[in-house]
Amino acid sequence: MKYLLVALIVATALSAEDGFPSEEQLQEYKEPVPQVKEHKKTNPTNNVLHPDTMILVSVVGQGVAPANTISPAQAYALAKRAAMADAYRLLAEKINGVVVDGQDTVKNMVMQRSTVRTQVAAMIKNATLVETTFKEGLCEVELEVRIKYDQFF
Repeated sequence: MKYLLVALIVATALSAEDGFPSEEQLQEYKEPVPQVKEHKKTNPTNNVLHPDTMILVSVVGQGVAPANTISPAQAYALAKRAAMADAYRLLAEKINGVVVDGQDTVKNMVMQRSTVRTQVAAMIKNATLVETTFKEGLCEVELEVRIKYDQFF
């Protein structure tokens, strides 16, 4: 951004003295465009990940114990189940992505209703439970899964 401001100031100064600057004069003030290398599956030397590598994806799911439980054991079990479901959802979002659908209703140029829906669908296999903590009715579960290179492409 600062390079564009410098180019604008130089261009203004040049245009005030000699008219508009030439393309050659402006060329030296342009920002360089970053080059992006295209990924080719057939050539493993271009890959950031190599076929023999694995990625570790780790998430922490949270679940709250409901107020109307019969015993502390039931509260713990229900909070842990909710935390596990949340952790699996977070893993699915990280690995497969999220579908977002939005809809707005406008009447007489005034927003009447705005709805945003998110959806995720995935098959999570071989997730490992790393740690479970339960404090003050909140259960946190850490799950991790190792994913092979081939599962991404």
